Amino acid sequence: MVDVQTALKVCEETIQTHSKTFYRAFSMLPKKKRQAVWAVYSFCRRADDIVDESPSPKEDLASFRETFDRFLQGEVDRNDPIWVALEHTFQEFRMDEAPFRDLLQGQEMDLEQQRYETLDELLIYSYHVASTVGLMLLPIIAPRKKEQLKEAAISLGIAMQLTNILRDIGEDQAERDRIYLPKQVMDQFGYTEQELQEGIVNQAFQHVWEYIAFEAEAYYEEFFDHLHEFPLYSRIPVKAAAHFYKAILDKTRENEYRVFTERVFISKQEKALILEDIT
Repeated sequence: MVDVQTALKVCEETIQTHSKTFYRAFSMLPKKKRQAVWAVYSFCRRADDIVDESPSPKEDLASFRETFDRFLQGEVDRNDPIWVALEHTFQEFRMDEAPFRDLLQGQEMDLEQQRYETLDELLIYSYHVASTVGLMLLPIIAPRKKEQLKEAAISLGIAMQLTNILRDIGEDQAERDRIYLPKQVMDQFGYTEQELQEGIVNQAFQHVWEYIAFEAEAYYEEFFDHLHEFPLYSRIPVKAAAHFYKAILDKTRENEYRVFTERVFISKQEKALILEDIT
């Protein structure tokens, strides 16, 4: 059996290893709240790893969904830190199970769909794999405002997911045969899948990239419009997370869109400067 504090520590180590950006931002929350964020992140990470790394992802994702169903019924695997930490989180906060289910549906989409025809399709996918995370966190970071802030959480999730997609174009295509750039947008600017597979960065590619970046930046602005509604203790953490991610877009531009050969990240020093600027 794993005790709660050990489980929470394992979850903290998971986010610290796999998402330094989120870890840096949400470390500014009060202890109980940030520990709950680590637990939720670890649930999401487990689902994501199943899809990206498991030799039998469909079967393992179905098993994970069944384990979650049992968890909701009170059957908790007390040898698995994720479920122990998540049980503690559900006891401490009035969590909503719906976004957890929607996220798992999004992971299924990754197994079933490797190409996207339209921007609308991509936005639906982005809701399922990213906006859901924000909805999961609202009972933790804004418990009295979770209904009013749903649209803000959805907007930030979409913005971040589009940013991820623009950063990881090369990796997604080369390692997973996934192309998230919508075919309609690629066709509009005359950029072909063959060119993408060859890693060609030309003017057409930059137009496609900027078209999606414009959408991402619009969703960031929709989120920022609601920032003042967050409680004081969570306002800076969520603002920091948004600015850390948004900075990836400008840094990719500075890097001349070399997404096929380099993976842009925001350094500790750059995050410190961003924090200094927004606080």
